[in-house]
Amino acid sequence: MTESGSNIRAGIASVVQRTRPAKAAAAVVAAHFLGDTAVFVLGEESLLFVPRDGETRTVGAHAGAILSSAAQDDRVVTGGDDGTVVATGADGASTTLATDGKRRWIDHVAMGPNRAVAWSAGKQIFVWSKDNERGLEVPSTVGGLAFAPKGLRLAAAHYNGVTLWFPNARSEPEALSWKGSHLGVTFSPDGRFLITSMQEPILHGWRLSDRKDMRMSGYAARVRSLDFTDDGKSLATSGANQLILWPFQGKDGPMGKAPRIFAPAEFQIEVVACHPKQAVVAAGYADGLVLLVRLDDGAEILAKNPGAAPVTALAWNASGNALAFGAEDGDAGVVDLG
Repeated sequence: MTESGSNIRAGIASVVQRTRPAKAAAAVVAAHFLGDTAVFVLGEESLLFVPRDGETRTVGAHAGAILSSAAQDDRVVTGGDDGTVVATGADGASTTLATDGKRRWIDHVAMGPNRAVAWSAGKQIFVWSKDNERGLEVPSTVGGLAFAPKGLRLAAAHYNGVTLWFPNARSEPEALSWKGSHLGVTFSPDGRFLITSMQEPILHGWRLSDRKDMRMSGYAARVRSLDFTDDGKSLATSGANQLILWPFQGKDGPMGKAPRIFAPAEFQIEVVACHPKQAVVAAGYADGLVLLVRLDDGAEILAKNPGAAPVTALAWNASGNALAFGAEDGDAGVVDLG
């Protein structure tokens, strides 16, 4: 392509005018919602709170870089290079949940049922649930954490596979093996499949009922963002200059099936976020463009014009009437759709 993303899509519908801009003081590494308040996780020390009504404010959470985050209900949990796991509520008050004894970096955090929290430091995983903390060491440095949709079951991605662990059970952890470096992990909403992103430009997966392997390839770059649609029937992914959706509605998932492809552009998609109630995916591109893509017919709506830096964070609120976006240069905003 020779035209810019903005020229290619000059004639499509736009909701850019509905944006409430918010300038962050550092790169935005993640975005979440607590109710109608957008929370932007910044690369250094702080969270930026942008309520629907009221003043934007910055809340300090760590004494250094923020490396990981997750949100659930009324709080955002973050892990930092200061060795702490911190929960920050909608009121901006922060509580330290854990401090690593060796002050190691908290590389990953995840939130599960009954307010369970998991985090990792190096090869060690910890789970805090109902006032109890349990730990486990996996074969190599953790690349990603995810709780299963039902029950207190945790998946930890690492080199050469994934470890599945029931922290409250006495049974031994289970290993799912596949050679290579697994750097992210997620369960399908129905719990039937487990998917990992890898150092190579591929996805790997397992059907958990029989441990059958799946391989999803064809990407130009490593897949750094993936999200299931609200009905659980498709997995949206980054890693290409088009939005790729793998089918998961059948008993075999994507095995032997081709993905659907939407919204091709000159630049690569960096982050995706599926609408919580509709067949719509938000896609953020390396040139700063954000598109809303309707999966029924492929229609596109412009949500953010291209900018000076890649989009690094996208998040919908629970009702789906607001989309938060953040970029590598601190450009951020909330698009009000309701």
